[in-house]
Amino acid sequence: MRADIRQVADGTYLVHGSNTNWIILTEGDEATLIDTGYPGDRAFLLESLTEVGSAPERVAAVLLTHAHNDHLGSAEYLRTTYGTPVLLHEAEVPHARREFLHQVSVGTVLRNAWRPGVLPWAVHTLRAGGTAQHPVAEPRPFPAAGALELPGRPVPVPTPGHTEGHCAYHLPDVGALVSGDALVSSHPTSRVTGPQILPDMFHHERSRAVASLDVLMALDADLLLPGHGPVHHGPVARAAEEARTRALATAR
Repeated sequence: MRADIRQVADGTYLVHGSNTNWIILTEGDEATLIDTGYPGDRAFLLESLTEVGSAPERVAAVLLTHAHNDHLGSAEYLRTTYGTPVLLHEAEVPHARREFLHQVSVGTVLRNAWRPGVLPWAVHTLRAGGTAQHPVAEPRPFPAAGALELPGRPVPVPTPGHTEGHCAYHLPDVGALVSGDALVSSHPTSRVTGPQILPDMFHHERSRAVASLDVLMALDADLLLPGHGPVHHGPVARAAEEARTRALATAR
């Protein structure tokens, strides 16, 4: 298996790992890396940086949408090996340090194992190192409000609910949104495709995850780069509205 790299805009790449995506923003040979996939995706992650003309040592920063194992898998490796700073929302910093864990429990997965896709997803998660903990020893909150002085000039957009400090990233220069798990286009455990939030068992606070879609509906972007699923073309505001409609229709 090789990393599936899709250039979606100038200097902007969506990389499909094993069930999870990461984003690379380039400026010359320097890069911003948003999320890092599972621990087991490391070889694909490093390969993808080389394929887009950068290198692990040229990553200016790792930005995390949130601190679940399938998104921070190699963040601490990059920090300790190359000195790469790891940045995320201040509310997510203690989560990245594993002072607590807002993640679906084994018991919840077992109770939902009868649902389509859950058992294959769980097996894959185990094989990809998704149950091993790789805390980030020195995660940093964003240094200031607004656009970050990094390749791609990403603008953090707080979207709590999936986790306490989940954060999407707006890319105004290319009209895109990196949505992490606040808004996805598919998931192995979902029965539908297209804009949606993740199934209920994955959210720390589902009601807040649904409310955060209102934040995304206010953004000017026509390209959705989700944490799970393919790139989605079309107004992000409309995609968020579609996901909200679906979420409210299935509320329990």
